Amino acid sequence: MVFVKVRDGESIEEALRRFKRECERNGIMQEIKRREYYEPPSVKRKRKQAESRRKLRRRMARANRG
Repeated sequence: MVFVKVRDGESIEEALRRFKRECERNGIMQEIKRREYYEPPSVKRKRKQAESRRKLRRRMARANRG
């Protein structure tokens, strides 16, 4: 859970901006989008496999650069 205390002399807009930034850092928005619809186990597996292939390709590309 994300908490943001409003500092002395800080406007609500600034505190809200800090709150949104913390939510992004913690991946809350991504989690909400992921849970918005039911995802069958077969689709989950395919998504995870594609993600791991993408990460592996990136690692290999970085290793080949030098």
